[in-house]
Amino acid sequence: MSRVTVLANGRIIDPATGRDEVADLWLRDGLVVAPGGDPGEAVERIELPGCWLLPGCIDLHVHLREPGDEHKETIASGTRAAAAGGFTAVACMPNTRPVNDCAAVTARILERAVGCPARVYPVGAVSLGSRGEQLTDYRQLLEAGVVALTDDGLPVVDSQMMRQALEQAASLGLPIMSHSEERSLSKGGCMHEGEVSRRLGLAGIPAAAESIMVYREIALAELTGARVHICHVSCEQSVALIRAAKARGIPVTAESAPHYFTLTDQAVEQYGSRAKMSPPLRGEADRQAIRAALADGTLDAIATDHAPHSPKEKDVEFSQAANGIVGLETALPLSLALVREKVIDESRLVELLSLGPARILGVPGGSLAVGAVADITVIDPEERFTFRVAESFSVSGNSPFDGWQLQGRAVMTFLAGRLSHRLR
Repeated sequence: MSRVTVLANGRIIDPATGRDEVADLWLRDGLVVAPGGDPGEAVERIELPGCWLLPGCIDLHVHLREPGDEHKETIASGTRAAAAGGFTAVACMPNTRPVNDCAAVTARILERAVGCPARVYPVGAVSLGSRGEQLTDYRQLLEAGVVALTDDGLPVVDSQMMRQALEQAASLGLPIMSHSEERSLSKGGCMHEGEVSRRLGLAGIPAAAESIMVYREIALAELTGARVHICHVSCEQSVALIRAAKARGIPVTAESAPHYFTLTDQAVEQYGSRAKMSPPLRGEADRQAIRAALADGTLDAIATDHAPHSPKEKDVEFSQAANGIVGLETALPLSLALVREKVIDESRLVELLSLGPARILGVPGGSLAVGAVADITVIDPEERFTFRVAESFSVSGNSPFDGWQLQGRAVMTFLAGRLSHRLR
């Protein structure tokens, strides 16, 4: 006989069904079910007063590093960090070694993900080796299990190739995720071009290096009718372009990351290479623009861009340090700060962390409706803790948020109705 789990007296927040109420959530056989059980059925009741019950958070932009860079992260460690951070699924970028540009690499990733505490959705490369010279076999990648395509960290420089990529991907129902960077403008730069870079004597990267390429992707999406997703939006100009494109009905979606709505380029002075990323942290006007875009629907998702690196790659001169930070275990509390500051409400938070990513990737999740997969994130919005990278589940600890006092935390994560992480 099947076993029932009842998550009792929690606040159920499900914008997909318009539900926001304190009630019991029943789980059976990996699905959300209507209340009520069979006589003699085993029922586990977990009391969760004061907690929020959300459809499982989905991170559509994560670097798991396996295969090839297991000294930075593994699929096992990355999914443990994901579950601890409240994520029930992650989409892993293809910049592994070898690059995920063929069915064999995709199959290896999925094989390693079996039994992990979070679902793993591989993203395939747009071009072979992500070199921007020849398109990969999109049908082969789709049949192997990829959910999207990107040359993550590298723009597709050739516009005709990007057009062809969009058209081929669209014919298979795959979105293309764009790292929007005009590299002739960003070349040689290591942080945002502005007052801070000048004061520190570091070569800057203008915001236009991002927004110029965002404009191209929008123009190609309009030309082809194909979906394009803009990764890690960091600046005010990009937000304006995406907002205008959506108003014209162009099929563009976009994400930003917690570091872009929490920090500015001034963080480089305090945190050094732990605040180095691509695109770089921008100015205060950009940070405010990101926050406004999360609120008004211009941005569709919050993604971590979780990018683990070892000390030998980060603890070096700033200009030589690798780009990126770990983010799976800090994204939820940093995003909850937007709710406390009344930038967004609780329903919008769920849209950005769960429903939006599920829709972009076309994967299960994003709802707690009866019959939905029972991937659940249980949050205590009042839980206060100090984030310490030494206590993280990730192999790496490159985070500017090390030692920060944070509020709001995933206390339980359920994957297909089974507990995959429990804080206490």
